[in-house]
Amino acid sequence: MRILDSTAVRAATPWPELIAAIAAALTEDAVTAPERHVHPVGLPGGGTGAFLLMPSWVDTEMIGVKTVTYFPSNAGTGVPTVNAAYLAFDGRTGQVAAVLDGDELTARRTAAISALAADRLARPDAQHLLVVGTGALAPNMARAHASVRPLARIEVWGRRPEAAASVAETLRAEGLPAEASDNLDASVGRADIVSCVTGATQPLVHGYSLAEGTHLDLVGSFTPDMRESDDEAVARATIFVDTVAGALLSGDLAQPLADGVITEASITADLRALVAGDHPGRTAPDEITLFKSAGFAAADLAAARLALH
Repeated sequence: MRILDSTAVRAATPWPELIAAIAAALTEDAVTAPERHVHPVGLPGGGTGAFLLMPSWVDTEMIGVKTVTYFPSNAGTGVPTVNAAYLAFDGRTGQVAAVLDGDELTARRTAAISALAADRLARPDAQHLLVVGTGALAPNMARAHASVRPLARIEVWGRRPEAAASVAETLRAEGLPAEASDNLDASVGRADIVSCVTGATQPLVHGYSLAEGTHLDLVGSFTPDMRESDDEAVARATIFVDTVAGALLSGDLAQPLADGVITEASITADLRALVAGDHPGRTAPDEITLFKSAGFAAADLAAARLALH
């Protein structure tokens, strides 16, 4: 049995190859990916977290499942709020073939999904990225977006200014033009791409702040009570999703849907349609596009297949 730690997963999934692998998996008929299972779990001291199971497979090749815990009570403790492991089985024998670091695999495939979507939805001349959030996903979002377009400016905003400064410093050390933001609304208003990677339960990005032509990438929320954008942002945008079923479980769409702000018909297309060319994506320079990413198991499988290749 092979064991791939975070370093091994990172080395085996370079951005261009990973983005291409996810795009290929979206249109590969052999890939089976049921909807993820999300189960509530109690937290120490009260409150509720989540336990997720995300299976996917290719018959006679590989079976994979990612197990994920979401413990919001870990925020500010130095322990990640999201922890994951990926288990791969041989598709010919059913035997355990490998265990991969699920945190690194998740961070990289999630950022790759956003970069893949932005390649279809952001303006071709977009070069100013704002990353909202300072967790493990934040620097990966900047790296992935930078792999598909030349970025002239990257801003990082977080609730803790020192955390935003730390992420920006890490990115600068890698040669990326990053700086910390101290005013979220102002940064949203001047960014071409706004990528949100937080565990927020109240909107951070407001529709009044979005300039025409902005691409809004919402990644953090995956349960109905989590939300990164307000009703106005959703109402102003042309909405795209990674998968319809998964995206509708997130508060960014579930809440405005329940309140009648949007309907399911407001979802223009999913990522598969964008990749396959069934929908052209952005249709006007001043269009505000919104991509809701909730994560999908076929992307985990694509990343694991690439890492184990």
